[in-house]
Amino acid sequence: MAKSRFEYVKHFEILDECLRNCWIVVRVDGKNFHKFSVAHNFKKPNDDNALDLMNESACGVMRLFHDIILAYGASDEYSFVFKKATKTYNRRASKLSSTVVSQFSSSYTFHWTKYFPNQKLLYPPVFDSRVVLYPSDMNMRDYLSWRQADCHINNLFNTCFWNLVHDGMTTKQAEASLKGTNSSEKNELLFSKFRTNYNDLPQVYRKGTIILRKKGCADYSKKDELFQPNSNSRFEVLHEDIIGQDFWTEHADLLT
Repeated sequence: MAKSRFEYVKHFEILDECLRNCWIVVRVDGKNFHKFSVAHNFKKPNDDNALDLMNESACGVMRLFHDIILAYGASDEYSFVFKKATKTYNRRASKLSSTVVSQFSSSYTFHWTKYFPNQKLLYPPVFDSRVVLYPSDMNMRDYLSWRQADCHINNLFNTCFWNLVHDGMTTKQAEASLKGTNSSEKNELLFSKFRTNYNDLPQVYRKGTIILRKKGCADYSKKDELFQPNSNSRFEVLHEDIIGQDFWTEHADLLT
């Protein structure tokens, strides 16, 4: 490429290389997704099609970046864990963040009709993203534990909230009745008033979704495998506890 006298402006770019020997986590989060879910008639408290679409979009990101070892998602967010030693985009935070959220957003829109064939997409969904570094294995595990604990807390509240709304309360009344209640009181409310044992609800609602690569699968960075929408069978989708030791013992290779 021919040089010009204007090329000096490249020196204004900030080299935002992520610190080496750290886990890189890119978290994608829906912007104003409560409004989006209402406009598009998502079922409350959980819409299976919406969750499946999020998982599909996450698989699209993992097909693009073979250095992602694990993805964890719940509700309208997804976290992608890159290998500690990844050299993708020379570890530039801005490139990793922008490309992950771009691929996720475009996949979400691209696959919309597959999961919502009878619901027109009224306006484009928006996701933001951020990059966070975790220097130790325990820091990274604690991050994922935090997200799964948050999934449980939010889902327990939302399950109570929408049961009350469906039972006749206004949203303000439901919110007021739950204000200050703890987990035990919410569980008791569900069981005594709605005959619902929270622990019997599907794991995907209570635990969120973990996506791993199936062992022995080909490198997803190959050009001819990047955007095959039917290749999700090459991923392992789990809904289980990630806070305890059992998961990390079974998948010890993730940390090596």
